[in-house]
Formats: sequence, structure tokens, C-alpha cells
Amino acid sequence: MPTDLVSIIMPSWNTGRFIAESIKSVLHQTYQNWELIIVDDCSTDNTDEVVGEFHDERIKYLKNDKNSGAALTRNRAIQEANGEWIAFLDSDDIWAPKKLEKQISFMKSNGYVFSYHNYEKIDEDSNQLNIHVTGPTVVTKRKMYHYGYPGCLTFMYNAKFFGKIQIKDIKKNNDYAILLMLCKKADCYLLDENLAQYRIRKVSISHDKLIKKIESHYDLFRFCDEKSVIAALWFACQNMVYGAIKKLYYEKSYIDR
Repeated sequence: MPTDLVSIIMPSWNTGRFIAESIKSVLHQTYQNWELIIVDDCSTDNTDEVVGEFHDERIKYLKNDKNSGAALTRNRAIQEANGEWIAFLDSDDIWAPKKLEKQISFMKSNGYVFSYHNYEKIDEDSNQLNIHVTGPTVVTKRKMYHYGYPGCLTFMYNAKFFGKIQIKDIKKNNDYAILLMLCKKADCYLLDENLAQYRIRKVSISHDKLIKKIESHYDLFRFCDEKSVIAALWFACQNMVYGAIKKLYYEKSYIDR
């Protein structure tokens, strides 16, 4: 396992419109000791063509033989990872140039093995929505079960400490499933800087109805985290409450700041 190499996990599915911008945000990192592992889940758009325009030996592009879903696609990318550090970037999101440099420095200087940072929201055309998202200074196991505070594009963990995390095949909340596995072994610490942009798309889960959200969270706790029926229902409903609290306390418009 190469020292200080960062393995960046990027699942893709029909994001040909956005993935070039995501890849460029990796190429523009001030910290250059990374590998980008893109696993495409049988896209039917021009993703192949777009990714093919990038010629960098650090970019590894793999394709699933059949459509497998985000969970198994992330699992495959993690299995291919060689780095000491594992970070995640979806194929429609963007990192700030100093994201890796600052986050690795933050973790190494404090002896942390698990961290996350703030981000802002953008629309499908990369326009800023003036919404800044942060979270608790420390996300303990208890807080992580309340709500999955770290955005997928923000958290990083030490693979030497945690190993290659693999999750069960669930259709939604698979990034939250990773967080639940990690939080059982270490707390997650906040780097209080905005270092990424999260793209809000019309097909995003954030636009699901409340009942569907509860159902997807129930599946997470019941089948992925193997909680009892009652416990899974409790955590799923609790997530809705803490999700509302998060929007109140941790999502602020720039006008409010």
C-alpha cells in the first residue's frame, strides 16, 4: 500500500454531461499523489467518450458487465484501490483544488483516521445555489446513527486502519452504509472549510417523497446494518427528524452568514 496515496472512488452512470468537470477537479488538485478509480455501471450515454478524452495513467476506467447499482459499483472500485487513504467523489460533483492537500494535512497533523468537510450546493448548470452545508465538529457513532452528516464527496478514511469497506447491495443510501461501518471503529472529525460542490439534480434522492425516504432508510438499517424491525423503524424515523434539524442548524444561505 503506497504511503499517502489517495484512492478516489468514482462510480458513474449516465453522467456524461457532468463527469468531465468532476475529473478535471481531481486533475487540478494541488495534492497530486492520487489514483482515480472510475467504475461505470453500464451507461447508455456518452460517458465512455468523455472519459476517453482524459489521458492520465493515474485514471483507471472500469466497466461493469451488467448494471449492478451504486453499492456494488462502489464496492468494486474500493476493491481496486491501492491507496492508504480512500476518498469519494460522485461523477457529477466537484472538489476545490486544495481539498486533498488540506484534508490529508488536517488528518495527519491531528492523528485522525476519518474526517469530512463542508460543501456548497450547485445546480445542474454548475451555478451556485448559495447554500453552505456543514455539520457537527465530531460525529460520533451515536450522532452518525441520528443522521449521515458527512456528504459523500467530503469524507475520507485511512484504509490501513479500516481496511477495504464493502457494503451490502442496497439501492439507496449506500454512502450512508459506508459511514455506519466506519463510525463503529472511529469518530469522524470536521475540517471546517468549504472544499467541494454538490450538484443538485432533478433525479436526486433529495426530491423523493417522505414515505420513500423512510422506506429507503428502513432498508439501510434493517438489511444493511442488520437491525431488528423495531430498531430499523426507529432509526429511519429518527433520521427524518435529525434531517430537519440539520437543515435548520447546518445548512445556511450565504445571505445568512
